Amino acid sequence: MGDIGKSFEKLVEIMKILREPGGCDWDRAQTHQTLKPYLIEEAYELLDAIDKGDDEMKEELGDVLLQVVFHSQIASERGAFSIKDVIDNLIEKLVRRHPHVFKNDGRYSYERWEEIKAKEKQEKKSSIGRVNRALPALSMARRIQENASAVGFDWEEMEDVKDKVMEEIKEFLENPSDEEFGDILFSLVNLSRFMGIDPERALRKSTEKFVKRFQKMESLIEKDGKKLSDLSIDEMERYWETIKEDER
Repeated sequence: MGDIGKSFEKLVEIMKILREPGGCDWDRAQTHQTLKPYLIEEAYELLDAIDKGDDEMKEELGDVLLQVVFHSQIASERGAFSIKDVIDNLIEKLVRRHPHVFKNDGRYSYERWEEIKAKEKQEKKSSIGRVNRALPALSMARRIQENASAVGFDWEEMEDVKDKVMEEIKEFLENPSDEEFGDILFSLVNLSRFMGIDPERALRKSTEKFVKRFQKMESLIEKDGKKLSDLSIDEMERYWETIKEDER
């Protein structure tokens, strides 16, 4: 067995020991349900690490892998499936979904990929593809738009997409509602796709930027011997502009 296999077996064994009597009380107390928030958290931390570099990405990939092993160990204890079943199922799916690679059977196409997935899940095939409602809203919108584009339902020019954004904003201002605001977001996601921008990542970066600026503003206010709660919105705005100017 190669080094990869030995390392993986050691990881699985450690997880088993942690779950056994005499292991870790916290690990033993976990269930599939209690682990759900950690899986989401680790996935987003990995997304953040991808932007920071290989060392952080390596660590966060390990944390995501731990979640897979953790859930598999819990399932194994109740006789549902094991980590081997998870791996075998994945291998079979990869081979099945890539007949153009493993069977030299034609070439890859989006339509064929969706047909294979629909057949697996016994779903009625739609040209829009499978709607993965587990995705964050912005990511789901982008995926649906990519699927629609793959079958030719798309704008031809970016200027048309820009016009659509302005049209949706105008409609929202004339008739404010959740639906109209959602249309603005959907059209902005479409524009981001044309520009090669990941909307989920872009919004996350903007939110982080706001948090950092707000914290800098608080520090500057405290440095001046004042309290944020005592300032008017105009005074806070002046501090905010000072922070922005310092960043330029």
